[in-house]
Parts: sequence; C-alpha cells; structure tokens
Amino acid sequence: MQRRHFLQSISLAAAGLYTSNLLAADFAKKKSLGVQLYSVRDAVSKNLEGALERLAALGFDNIELYGYNGTFFGKTAVEFKSILDKTGISVLSSHHVTGFASKGNGSLLNGWDKAVEDLHSIGAKYMACAYLMPNERTIENYTALPALLEKAGKTSKSAGIQMAYHNHDFEYQKFGDTTVYDHILTNTSGDLVKMEMDLYWTTKAGQDPVKYFEKYPGRFELWHVKDMSAGAGEITEIGNGVIDFDRIFAARKKAGMKHWFVEQDTSKGDMFESLKTSVANLSKKKY
Repeated sequence: MQRRHFLQSISLAAAGLYTSNLLAADFAKKKSLGVQLYSVRDAVSKNLEGALERLAALGFDNIELYGYNGTFFGKTAVEFKSILDKTGISVLSSHHVTGFASKGNGSLLNGWDKAVEDLHSIGAKYMACAYLMPNERTIENYTALPALLEKAGKTSKSAGIQMAYHNHDFEYQKFGDTTVYDHILTNTSGDLVKMEMDLYWTTKAGQDPVKYFEKYPGRFELWHVKDMSAGAGEITEIGNGVIDFDRIFAARKKAGMKHWFVEQDTSKGDMFESLKTSVANLSKKKY
C-alpha cells in the first residue's frame, strides 16, 4: 500500500510539473497585445498612470501614443519613461500631425527633430502621421504630403524609427486620376514610409484591405483593428461587428504586417469594458 501511494504521489507530482510547464510555455508564447491610447483618452486626462495600469490589467503590454506636443501628457521623456516602467507598458508607436495648419510642437513640420529624439529615448519603433484636419485637405497639401513624409522618415530612420501614415476614410476620395491614398503610396519610398492601415476606416470607405495588400505588398507594417457595426456602420467592439478579420489576418504576410493595435474611438458604455470585450473575443483567435 505504501509503495502504491508513493508511486501515485510521484505520478501526480509529474503531472503537476507537466501542467506547469505547459502553462509556462503558453505564457512564453503569449503574443504581444497593443492598444491605441486614444481609446482611453478620458481616463488618461484624469490619471495617466492609473489608465496605463488598467490597460495592463486587461492584457495590453504595448501602446501607441497620441498628443505628443514636446511633452508626453505634460511629462518629460524621463518622467514618462518612469511611469511606463512602473506599469510594465512599452511604447511601440506614436501619432503626430503634419503641422500644415497647427503650429504646435511635435508635428512633422514643427519640432520634429525633438520629437524623434524623445520617442527614441522611450524606445518607440514607429512614428506615424495620424490625421489631416479638414482644413488641411487641399490639393496643395496633398501634393506636398509625400515629400513631407519622406523627409520626416529620413530623420526618424536615422534614430532607428520607422515612419508610417495612418489613414481614415477621406484618403480614398479621388485625387486627379487616382485617390489620395494611392497618391501617397506611389509617391513615397517603401523603405522610408510604411502604412498603418486602419481596417475600420478602409472598410467604411467601401474598400477592401486585402486588395490593397495585394496591390502594394509589404507596405502595411502596422494595422488598427476595430470593428464596424451592422447597419449603422459605427465603431464597435472587435468581434461584435461585421468586418471579416479572419480573412484580413490571413493576408498579413502579403501586407507585411508586423504589429497591430486594438482601437476604439467611441463606446456606448464604459470604454474599458468595451476593450475587455474585444480582448475576450480576440483571445479565441490565433492572431
């Protein structure tokens, strides 16, 4: 009896060790999960560190910034890096405006060298042109945009940071015999300027992300992943809408995708609960 109990104990211990190793292996294989910080901008404005802690608790380990203006939400690069270290969050990318209309610091036209220096100091790998304001959407600015992106890209690349362009839906409007989006893609170097494809806005514009991946392979290193509700076409939690992410993610190699961010601009409820829903739905997927 004692020998049998001993062998049973050994078997249980071995099984426990095996299970622990499996869990450890699963943890080691856990993919990085990113979020565009703009999703929780209200929480950030009230308590930056608290907002990052809540994101970390949901499983996010890297973020894409918004609103750099020479500081990070009023913090110096050193101060902000300290907060990141405390929360276990890393900055992978950052959004910036062109500066065509605004004269604030941190845009492609104003204070770009300092922005690159600061983003490099906190470990960012990408800097993206985020948006053109409605009053910036002119023929003159569209014409000048590719050269501006390339110039910014040369500066960022010298610091080991890749320049990118993030789209909304207006870029799919006609521009001469092409679209604004195709104009950017065909008039910039694939080495200096990558694209951050916003899957929602591309779909909202009636375009197919996969067709763009096939047309310009390797250019889409970053994605914004957010879903679109049936009927109204509003932004909703990932998995609660109509976008076929399985089909899109199946083309990620053709796209050249390296990183993607969950983003939700608006929510009908609590934003953290919406992000929690997206994370739960994403946990069922292999991407």
